[in-house]
Amino acid sequence: METKPIKLNEPDLYVERIWGLPSIAFFLDVSVDTARRWARKPDVPIYKTGGRHWAIRSELFRWMRRAA
Repeated sequence: METKPIKLNEPDLYVERIWGLPSIAFFLDVSVDTARRWARKPDVPIYKTGGRHWAIRSELFRWMRRAA
């Protein structure tokens, strides 16, 4: 898995929920296909409800820091 640094600090994560794979991919600085592939892995904090993907910014931030 290729990881890139996120240019935010955890205190900057006031808007917690991210809706949709394009927005999640943008936050992670990866392609939508990569975000979709990561979403299938059980350890990645990307969820799917009613056919729509969503994530919590602070969870993604912490996950990316651990994965680096």
